[in-house]
Amino acid sequence: MEIDLTKEVIRAENKNVVIINQTKLPHKLEFLTLKNCKETAQAIKNMNLRGAGTVGVASGYAMAQAFSELKSKEKILEAKEFIENTRPTAQNLFYATNLVYKTAIDETNSEKIAWDTADSILASDIEATSIMGKLGAELIEDNYSILTHCNAGKLAIQGYGSALAPIYYAHEQKKNCFVYVDETRPRLQGARLTAWELAQENIDHAIIVDNAAGYYFQKGKIDIVFVGADRIAGNGDVANKIGTYEKAVLAKENDVPFYVVAPQSTIDTKTKSGSDIIIEHRSQDEVKNINSNLIANEKSKAFNPAFDITPAKYITGIITENGNYKPDNLYNNLCES
Repeated sequence: MEIDLTKEVIRAENKNVVIINQTKLPHKLEFLTLKNCKETAQAIKNMNLRGAGTVGVASGYAMAQAFSELKSKEKILEAKEFIENTRPTAQNLFYATNLVYKTAIDETNSEKIAWDTADSILASDIEATSIMGKLGAELIEDNYSILTHCNAGKLAIQGYGSALAPIYYAHEQKKNCFVYVDETRPRLQGARLTAWELAQENIDHAIIVDNAAGYYFQKGKIDIVFVGADRIAGNGDVANKIGTYEKAVLAKENDVPFYVVAPQSTIDTKTKSGSDIIIEHRSQDEVKNINSNLIANEKSKAFNPAFDITPAKYITGIITENGNYKPDNLYNNLCES
């Protein structure tokens, strides 16, 4: 099941959006062709595609499909709102829908401009991940053991990924490293997706249950942590997959550097702090079932927040394509760039 993930995760083809169906991985490589903006939006909501960058690109293409399908500004705006309601925490989604909409809405050749703009979002992500990977790889020494949470690789953002990009570059540089892969309940993106990606690249790794991270920190087995982000507030607080906050606290307690890797488009300067970020809550069925198999008491309730907030004080640095920032100086650096 070999595939070039830098090219095949998501692409536009004759006004359709072709994606890898991530819900089928790692056991089956399946492509979906999404023929209109509603199908693309539904794929975002159902997590057939996921990851901040991929969601952003998909939402940009969904907006372009809306420009192809709909003629009135009112209907296009309704489509934009429909797309944005799929994943309310993901900043890249809003960045992409707003960029495509604002760039194309008042132009005579709006359809072409919408598709060109969506293509540019994909191209920008590919370029950004390469830079972030090189910056992050500078922090990895030979024989390092690395912890990562959720999936922030090539499936999550096109090119080299975000949190996995430094690992990929370190591997290319012949640095010997080992990766601890949090399983990441309840959707198991680490066990299903990150581990699959690393296996494709022959990078040494092991899946650990989410509750085991503290054990490996305490034993001195982890040298550095890389995670992605779904939204970064102006003060450096980070929204990322549920469980990230716990890993950041553990890293701080055990004097292990904790880095967030994300493109500039993930930063939301209008949001002052993490407390202002809307957290998506998903179905309890995701917690109580795995692959449609009930694993919990049927009558019990389950709570399922998809993300948590990691305060800036627990973060060593935020790596974007524009540099490695201290979280408390993030906003000043943005204003200067």
